[in-house]
Amino acid sequence: MSVLNVGDHAPDIVSQDQHGNQIRLSDLKGKKIILYFYPRDNTPGCTTEACNFRDNYQQLTQDGFQVIGVSTDSEQSHQKFIAKHDLPFTLLADEDQKIVNDYGVWVEKNMYGKKFMGTARTTFIIDENGVIEHIIKKVDNKNATQQIRDLLAK
Repeated sequence: MSVLNVGDHAPDIVSQDQHGNQIRLSDLKGKKIILYFYPRDNTPGCTTEACNFRDNYQQLTQDGFQVIGVSTDSEQSHQKFIAKHDLPFTLLADEDQKIVNDYGVWVEKNMYGKKFMGTARTTFIIDENGVIEHIIKKVDNKNATQQIRDLLAK
């Protein structure tokens, strides 16, 4: 597992979106990307975060961003999540955990004394040249968009 830092080139992603379309991060060069990793579709925290991006999606796209969510859920799970919450952005299926490993967000977690592997909620802001501008490791689900705006305002 790699450890990524601000200033690093974002690892290329090759994955299927919720419709089975192949998405390559390298094909999005020239666009600013909000790449957010979340543990599971339709869980309370993940739903809150996704809906925050949904509610601010128009402003984010006006600011030139493309929003892409990544979890280890399947395409079918993403389809249901998108339909249930009217999400306007792409969700990538990472069932083999390649992307979460490439981005260093597949970590050991501890819940109620039980240890398991899972996705650390993390947001990467990637510039038009594919360089990581910011990494948010302590995501505020309810204010995920505002966290990004605050970083960019500095």
